[in-house]
This record gives sequence, C-alpha cells and structure tokens, in this order.
Amino acid sequence: MTPVENSDESEDNEQMVNVAVLGYGTVGSGVVEVINTNHDSINKKTGDEINIKYVLDLRDFPGDPVEKILVHDFNTIVNDPEVDIVVETMGGVHPAYDFTKQALLAGKSVCTSNKELVASHGTELMQIAEDKQINYLFEASCGGGIPIIRPLNSSLTADEIDQITGILNGTTNYILTKMTRDGSEFEDALVEAQNNGYAERNPEADIEGHDACRKIAILSSLAYGHHVNFEDIHTEGITKITATDIKYAQEIGAAIKLLGTSCKTENGFYAMVTPGMIDPTSPLYSVNGVFNAIFVHGNVLGDAMFYGSGAGKLPTASAVVADVVDAARHLHRNIMQNWSSHSLELKDISEMENRFFVRVKGTVAGKIDEITEIFGRVEPISLPSVPGEFAFITKSMKEADFAAKAEKLADDMLGRIRVFF
Repeated sequence: MTPVENSDESEDNEQMVNVAVLGYGTVGSGVVEVINTNHDSINKKTGDEINIKYVLDLRDFPGDPVEKILVHDFNTIVNDPEVDIVVETMGGVHPAYDFTKQALLAGKSVCTSNKELVASHGTELMQIAEDKQINYLFEASCGGGIPIIRPLNSSLTADEIDQITGILNGTTNYILTKMTRDGSEFEDALVEAQNNGYAERNPEADIEGHDACRKIAILSSLAYGHHVNFEDIHTEGITKITATDIKYAQEIGAAIKLLGTSCKTENGFYAMVTPGMIDPTSPLYSVNGVFNAIFVHGNVLGDAMFYGSGAGKLPTASAVVADVVDAARHLHRNIMQNWSSHSLELKDISEMENRFFVRVKGTVAGKIDEITEIFGRVEPISLPSVPGEFAFITKSMKEADFAAKAEKLADDMLGRIRVFF
C-alpha cells in the first residue's frame, strides 16, 4: 500500500491521520513526493500513520498514481470528517483564503507555503485555529526549506529580537549573482533566470520586492509579537540595478543584495525591502545564487544566521511536511504562535539613518565642489571603464535629509543604493 492510496479498509482510523493536499503544482506534488519517499520515518516521528486521502486540483493527471485520490470539488474534502489536516499549496489569496478558512472552521488543521495569504490574513486564520484548538502552520512561507518560523516561535522566545535581515528571494539573488559574475545587465540576467526556471514568466512579485516584503512582514510579526502589515513596509525592487552599479560595488569590495530588514530602535520599529551594498564583514555577503539566508540578532543570543535553499520543489515541500508532522502531533491542541492581532506601528523610513552610494554625471574636477557643498566632504570613486561619471558614498544621514540633498543634483544623479557597512 502506498501513502497516496485510500486505505480506509485496511487501517484503523484511530491510528491514522488523513491529509488532503490543495493544489498539485510544484509544491503540492513535492509534498506528496516527500511523504511517499520518507513515509516510514515520517510515521515514526509522528507516532501515527500519515495517509494522503485526497489531492485537489482542477486538472487531471492521467497515469499519475495521484489520480486515484484526485478530486475537483473542495466540498468533498471539507465535508469529510476523516480529514484531519489540509495542506494548502495553491498560492495567491483566492480561493486559497476561502478554502483555508472553511477547513479551519470545520476543525481541520491547515499547513501552508502561501506567504501572500499568511501576510494578508494570517492573524485571522491563526485566531480561528486557536478558537478551534487546531493549528494554522506556515513554516514554508518564508525561506522555502530554511527552518526559521519554528525557531522564532519557540527556540528564540527567551530573546528580545531587535533585528532581522535577510536575503529572502531566490529569484532576485540569482539575478544579482549572475550580474556580478558575468557582468550582465538586469534584463539579460532576468531572461536567463526565466529560462532556467528560477523566475516566473511574470516576475513582478519577485523583482519588485513584493515577495520579500511579505516574508519580512511575517518574520517581523513573529519576532516582535505584533502584526506587521506588509502594506506599511517601504519596498523597492532590483529593476534599477545596472551592470555599472555592480562594477562600482566590486571596485570597493562590496556586493549588492536585495535585503528585507526590520529593526527595533529607541525610536520605534522600522522595516524595509531594498537593494543594499554589503561588505565581506556581513554574514550575507557570500550568499549567492538561489540560496537564501536570514540573519537574526537578539539581546541574549547575539547573532545567528539561518541559511539554505530558499525555494524549489522539495526543500519547500520538506518544510510543509514538517508542519504536517507537527500538526499531527497536536491534532486537538493549539500550538501557541507569538503573533498577536495587535498591529505594530512602523516608523516612517524618512527618519531612518543610512549611508548612500550615489552615481553622478560629470567629472570629479568639474563636479566635486558642488557635491562637497551639498553632502560635505566625500571620497570620489572613478572607473576608467565608465567615463563621464563618478560615484561617492555619503556619511550617515536621515532618509529625508538625503532626499532633500539629492534633489539639488537635479538630473545629474544617475542612481543611488543604500550602503549597509
């Protein structure tokens, strides 16, 4: 008997945990594969038999063993009292939200990889799960296969977390790595990422920073204990990063990464998603390709970093299945989440202090006096391979002050990137 077969006739239901998988795409099929491949060890860790009773999808899969348990109507699942856990791997908000809510209200725990849904409706869904004494678990929603949700929710609860910074999107990290290694322009690196399956045909959510934004909102909500609304987070993508920017970064020994970050300061909480220059002293400096990493700082722990494959079928599915095991162990007992529905008010980033890398038109001799008058004394950076411009790094200043100074350069400013060293 394989795990994907309906085994009602041969197993004692009291010793069986029935699972329904919503969506048989990349992650959903990965969940089925992981449970099939590691069935014995998963059952041993769970203490019960994990049985995939249903897979929901609009499509048919002729010849695939899953067709024996394939259904097209969610009501088949939600109305079946034998289904204990629903795995939601559909993505997007609708109908995933509607199905998840119905499943929870019907007393079924839900495990998901859907960061968009968790970021937008997580507090409501967790509250329903708590009221029903079941669970809404989402380890795979941030960092793919990297275990980070569970550590924030349990292992690090003795700490006061005051900073989280991460490379949270494998697509953008692959593109920036490709641009760095090959000298490619953004558009060419994006096409290669798409051709290699690392970027969607419509890559907007990744390259504009929306995916990383939702992930840092989830991580921040757990770290600080209050709901962080992803819509309140200042977000920039990587579409304006050029091969020339990369050359300058290499010249000064830096790397450009898309960073999701949040921090607790004396003035309050800040959060942003933005490209940034980091140097080799940063633990994130050497994180390349599709890999992700999440740096956490606590007042007792100090520094810690979680690193691994941030996306992909089996790494993400592995994290989902880990939640299935956790949910099976706590079928009628809610696992407390350190995430209240009370909203955390973020400070306006205009009050944040940062340094900025700035590129300007002109020569050092013809422009440095104007730059000094606006920004104070700076060290110009010139590249022989890039004539007609130069760059400099400002001292630390508030974002609002930089914006005001940058306006004085009018059309001569070719670009700016925050510097985090």
